[in-house]
Parts: sequence; structure tokens; C-alpha cells
Amino acid sequence: MSLAPPVKPIAPEIASATAPMVGERPWLVVWTLCKRELVRFFRQRNRVVGAIGQPIIFWLLFGAGLGPSFRMPQTVPAAGDNTVPGADAAASVISYSEYFFPGTLSLILLFTAIFTTISIIEDRREGFLQSVLVAPISRWSMVLGKLLGGSLIALVQGMIFFLLGLTLGLHYSPTMVLAVAGFSFLCSFTLTALGFLIAWRMDSTQGFHAVMSVFLMPMWLLSGAFFPGEGWLRWVMMVNPMTYMTAGLRHLLYLNVENGAAMLPPHLPSLPLCLIVTSLLAAGLFALAVRMSAARTTGDLL
Repeated sequence: MSLAPPVKPIAPEIASATAPMVGERPWLVVWTLCKRELVRFFRQRNRVVGAIGQPIIFWLLFGAGLGPSFRMPQTVPAAGDNTVPGADAAASVISYSEYFFPGTLSLILLFTAIFTTISIIEDRREGFLQSVLVAPISRWSMVLGKLLGGSLIALVQGMIFFLLGLTLGLHYSPTMVLAVAGFSFLCSFTLTALGFLIAWRMDSTQGFHAVMSVFLMPMWLLSGAFFPGEGWLRWVMMVNPMTYMTAGLRHLLYLNVENGAAMLPPHLPSLPLCLIVTSLLAAGLFALAVRMSAARTTGDLL
């Protein structure tokens, strides 16, 4: 009876030499996946035009069509206030194109950030996602790379549209531009993380578009981007997280305007509150995305 020779253990120096280096450099994974998203997007010019073209058409058509009938709601003076009603109304009246401008900017961030996550469904079909999942890399680096790529794409698209604010007479300054860009990136990261959570459980792009039309578009419409909320509708808007993204952009657009509060609709969430809510939402969605990517999923979301 012959016994099989014992298996010799691998020498430590050989094991260390053959160990994958990718797992030891998570930021290389982040940069690689982020760069792949950027290259992939800008090579498809129809996606570039489609992501920014439709919101611009909305802005031009709705601005021209609803402009004559739009009136900014005014805050009712408190009891004992000697301010003459309508005395400051002239200063606070803005055109509908100007009111709709930050809403269109948030729409571009939403469209671009969400649609970039369709690449997750495409990567699953092509087998690339499976290769990434079995690679010796941390899941957070994989998720962060995908989210940063989508966020930068949305930021670029949004800032291109942001330049059209010069036609409205908005006062631009380096501080204001950097503030809008920074908050836009935070919004883009949040929305891309939301799109990641939706796309991760999807097996088809048709299901993804169904969620887009049923869930995301109403979320944008009820954010104060299209019309200011009044009555019971205002309370519905206050529980919508995208309300704080649109309100934050609206605050920052008048950062350099003296008495800029007169240009804002009443009952608008404050800028610090918008920053806090959006930051907490971004961190929470990122954590959920990392956890979901580490779990085994079966079937479609719907």
C-alpha cells in the first residue's frame, strides 16, 4: 500500500511574490474603474448629447411657455409688521426661466448620474462585473470607483449647463462657482449611489427605465424644481431628499447677490440644512451600496 507524498507548503517568499498586488492598492482600483466610466461615457457621443440636450429643451420651452403666468409666492407679513404688501415684491419677482434654472441643473445631475449606472447592467451581461467581483479587491473600492466615475460625468454635464446662467444675468464669482461645483458633486455622488442601488438588482435595462419613470421623475417634480410648493404639497416636498439638493443649488446661485433671500421662494430649507441632509444621504447610500455589493442577490428588483 503506497501513500501519496505529502504536499509541501508554499514558501512564504513565493507566496508573497505571487500574491495579487491589486488588493494592496485599493485606490488604484478606484482610479481604474473611475477612468473606465469616463472613457466609456465620452466615447458614446449620443449619451453626452442626450443627457444634457433634453433638460435644456425643457428649460427653454417651459421657460417660454410658463413664464407669462408664473408668479413667485410671497411670504405673508407677520402681525404688527408695517411693511407695505408688495413693497419688496418687485425685488423678489424673477422670471420662470430663472426660477427653473436650478431645477434644470438638478435634472441634469439626476439624469446623468442615474443613467451612468446602467453600465452596471451592461457589465453584468458582458461578464466584466463578474470578473471584478472575483478579483482580490475590496468591495468599497469597486463601489467608490463606479460612483466617482458617474459623479464626475454628471458634474461635467451640469457645469456645462451652469454656464448658461450668464444669459439670465446671474452674478458669477470664483467663490460662487466653486460652491456650486462642490455641492453639485455632492448631489451627483448621492444620485449615483441611488442609481447603483437600483441597477445592482436589475437584470434588464427595461426594468431600470421603468423605475426611472415611476420613481425618479416624480421625485424630481416634487423637489420644488418645477414649481414652488404650497399648502399640503409643501409638506410632501419636505420629506423628499431631492428637495434639499434643489434648494441648496438655489441658495448658492444667489450667493453673491445682496438681499439674495428676496430672490428665493418662501419656506425654502436653509443652506446648512441642505448640506447636512445631502451629506448624510450620500454617506448612507454609499454604505448601503457597499453592503449590497457584498451580498448575494438573485432575481430582479421588481
